[in-house]
Amino acid sequence: MPDAQSQAPQPIMTQARRMFLFLIILTAASQIGMQGWITLFNNFAVERAGFGGLEVGLVQAVREVPGFLSLLVVYVLLVLPEHRIVALAITVLGLGVGITGLFPSFWGLVATTLVMSFGFHYYETLNMSLTLQYFDRSQAPLVFGRLRSVTGVTNIAVGLLVLFASRVADYAAIYGVLGVVVALAGLWALTQNPSHSGVPVQRKKMFLKRRYTLYYVLTFLAGARRQVFLAFAVFLLVKKFGLSISEITGLFILNNAVNVIANPLIGRAINRFGERLLLSVEYATVTVVFCAYAFCDSLAVVLCLYVLDQLVINFAMCISTYFQKVGDPKDIAPTMAVGFTINHIAAVVIPVIGGALWLWDSRVVFLGGAGLSLCSLIAAQFIRTRPEGPEDHGARTA
Repeated sequence: MPDAQSQAPQPIMTQARRMFLFLIILTAASQIGMQGWITLFNNFAVERAGFGGLEVGLVQAVREVPGFLSLLVVYVLLVLPEHRIVALAITVLGLGVGITGLFPSFWGLVATTLVMSFGFHYYETLNMSLTLQYFDRSQAPLVFGRLRSVTGVTNIAVGLLVLFASRVADYAAIYGVLGVVVALAGLWALTQNPSHSGVPVQRKKMFLKRRYTLYYVLTFLAGARRQVFLAFAVFLLVKKFGLSISEITGLFILNNAVNVIANPLIGRAINRFGERLLLSVEYATVTVVFCAYAFCDSLAVVLCLYVLDQLVINFAMCISTYFQKVGDPKDIAPTMAVGFTINHIAAVVIPVIGGALWLWDSRVVFLGGAGLSLCSLIAAQFIRTRPEGPEDHGARTA
């Protein structure tokens, strides 16, 4: 059991609280955009654009290209502070989502997906970086948990909105409303300055360090495995079981209701049990879930496994908190950027490969996901963290 258990979480002080509230609002905005896009995408792609498995896989691969290019944010940091970049990213996300419904074609969805995804991935990269910089190692898991709860509440609200709006409005109108709300949040954030001088100055260059190898490996495998789920789990429900947009939305609402309750508990569990145990539970569970996706013909069972899958995937915050415990505080921003790129190396190609394999046998796609989960389970056994010291509290809670 890690030494962090013996350290009581420090209260979020005034300066850090400003960043906390800033991140809450922008996290909600990012989820309005992304969850709205995801909820509508599969049905929009099938019903309006006439997509099959290959086209879905190609667009999902395009969606991950900006994540692959997240390392370029290091150069943006040379001219803009992180809180300005995240505000601009949310604004771009809103623009991309808002125009999606106007282009129901393959190339139209490729273009709007790229715009939307650049905003989302650049926000996610710096969101994690800011959290690790402004909150110490006992606070960070709790903050991650709270932000994920905000994500869950927002996703429920978006699900209910889509559930109602889909009965009275077309796809273009729903995408447009969601995009405007997100863009307005981004414009508001441009007027705010939640930063303070008590955090370590970040190195503004790209690098790989040998001592971060395990972090890189876990991040790579997580991106590959998660992409199998994101690109094909919901598509399986639509294509194989024929779920409607209302049913998919209802599933998202149920899933997020579970996560709202669970995520703060997961944050506390990281402090109590450590990253290695929680990641081991996640990877073992996901291995079983992927195998079930491949062979189970019961809709009820698959739906239950989908909710379980989305619950344990929240344990992935352990990868970031693990890095915080072994990394140099000055390496947080560049390493999160490089980590996002590593996370998306496989994610760029897996949807394309998976889409092609789907045409042959959809079971192979999910068995591949199970294999990746087993590799992650093995890698997680090498996690070791150093004891927490006074230097971990210092400026971030001052």
